[in-house]
Amino acid sequence: MRTRSSGESALLLLDAVQILRADHVDYAIVGAMAASVHGVIRASRDADALLSISAPALPKLERSFRAAGFRTELRHGDADDPITAVLALHDEFENRVDLLVGIRGFDPAAFSRTIEVPFEGESLQFVGLEDFVAMKVFAGGPQDLADARNALEAAQEPLDLALLGQLAKRYGPEAARSLDELVHELRGNLDSGLDRD
Repeated sequence: MRTRSSGESALLLLDAVQILRADHVDYAIVGAMAASVHGVIRASRDADALLSISAPALPKLERSFRAAGFRTELRHGDADDPITAVLALHDEFENRVDLLVGIRGFDPAAFSRTIEVPFEGESLQFVGLEDFVAMKVFAGGPQDLADARNALEAAQEPLDLALLGQLAKRYGPEAARSLDELVHELRGNLDSGLDRD
């Protein structure tokens, strides 16, 4: 493993991605690392990624990580949890990567909309802008909404507002309402970049 001390969860993620590639599992990086790509850099001790596999496939994947020297913990959510399962990866320095499966409302086509970003001489797959914002309005906490606002304000490419609206609706009426409020608040700043077709 590349990690040599604490505070290197991003390096642990690079090692995790090698295992995911070897096992042919698509992924999309989310959380604070994705916020850094789409908006404002902020510190986080963990790295998070969504996986394209089902929860029943996780035990086999967990064995692959254990064989590669990762410490693992597999947790399953209850009926009310918006996340079906989490495979948490650790190293001896307590760096951590959370691999998430089955977020309620998440569009599986998001894996085809990921963006490649170079990191430490390699290429990583990050969740696309519209998917990132929709996830954040669904999460709904103050930091999540700040991340969504920052991503919309910092967008360098035209925003597909129709897609964004469809994605938010998948998460339910509250997420759609939060998105509407956020877009209305930022309308003056966004008008020049919105793609409504």
